[in-house]
Amino acid sequence: MTAGRILVTLTVLATVTAVSACGRRAALDTPYEAAVQERKDAAKAKQPVPPEPTKPETDKPFILDKLIQ
Repeated sequence: MTAGRILVTLTVLATVTAVSACGRRAALDTPYEAAVQERKDAAKAKQPVPPEPTKPETDKPFILDKLIQ
């Protein structure tokens, strides 16, 4: 291998490593959970509180769900 090819390979590996380390390692928040947390944060910081979020509906079964199970 030439020095240029080694340099490119190392650069690509460093970039992939840096990008893969980004993000959270927790479960994703639903929009309802995010709205509730936003209200708590605003109340704690003594800022105007956003409106109360509405509870999500219960999960309705979809016709293709049986294929996934």
